[in-house]
Amino acid sequence: MSRRIAVLGAGAIGSSVGADLTDAGEDVVLIDQWPAHVDAMRAGGLRVVMPDREVKVSARALHIGELASERPVFDTVLLAAKSYDTTWMCHLIAPYLAEDGVFVGLQNGMNEEMITPIVGSERAIACVVELSAVIWEPALVQRDTTREGTWFAVGELDGSVTARVEEVAALLRHSARVDVTDNIYGAKWSKLVVNSMTMGPYTLLGLKNWEASALPGMTEISVRTGRESVAVGEGLGYRLEPIFGMSAEQFSGEGDDMLVNAIRVLHGHIGKDATTATVQDQKKGRRTELEHITGTVARKGREVGVPTPANDAVLQLAAEIDRGERKMEPANLDALKTLLD
Repeated sequence: MSRRIAVLGAGAIGSSVGADLTDAGEDVVLIDQWPAHVDAMRAGGLRVVMPDREVKVSARALHIGELASERPVFDTVLLAAKSYDTTWMCHLIAPYLAEDGVFVGLQNGMNEEMITPIVGSERAIACVVELSAVIWEPALVQRDTTREGTWFAVGELDGSVTARVEEVAALLRHSARVDVTDNIYGAKWSKLVVNSMTMGPYTLLGLKNWEASALPGMTEISVRTGRESVAVGEGLGYRLEPIFGMSAEQFSGEGDDMLVNAIRVLHGHIGKDATTATVQDQKKGRRTELEHITGTVARKGREVGVPTPANDAVLQLAAEIDRGERKMEPANLDALKTLLD
């Protein structure tokens, strides 16, 4: 069955997935708010460099402002934008999503509470994403994870396993290994736990992931933020489940073993050169989406009465960096330790 697919937000993640789908012969349009990127894709195609291969496709790309004149109708929309752009982008694309279409958020964070009031819960499918990539130049993506090393999970919001969620999984298998889950909220919170342990504190340092994780005391801090995030998830009633393709044995264990295992598996998948997205944002002079990662843990913790002092401390220092009051540098680890002590 022919389907028209929109990738809304053609940054590193959206471009990686969009290139894979285009390469597989799918009918894909990439829509982005970076004019030079759209123009470069139109002029010379989209190039994605992976550790084991290079993909170059003739990408069909639209500037965001061209939607009104093109008036397309999409059967599937893949939203790959920053979490803080979710609401306005949902409003933007909703008129162009078919009545029986499917909207999938390829994002970090628990964004369905922003998505469903706009596109409708009956059209929304949630997704957990493990794909590391970076884009510094228009139309050129450096992807750290191979297709075989990339992992997604998709699921209906009500936990049912439907024909359409299987179709979405089959579509995304052009880009990754994909699991279908009947516990998508639990899987998304599990990813949020890992992001709070890595993306959270790593944001303060400006280092590659492996460099940040190797600093003295970082593992202890990561585990502390992870413990808080797990407790908040339990308070919300989420049932955590294995992610990144981990086995049940890897995603279990006494004490903090599960948290340490999850970090180790993530680092192994994304490779030694990967830098977390929030560090990339800081280097580009953009705001980070940490308020939707660590901030969600802190906010939901207050709602369920679970203290989150480690996540609060990370947020405090990250806010100082955003305001220009503090540099993003390794010395911030000492400042974080001082706050926690």
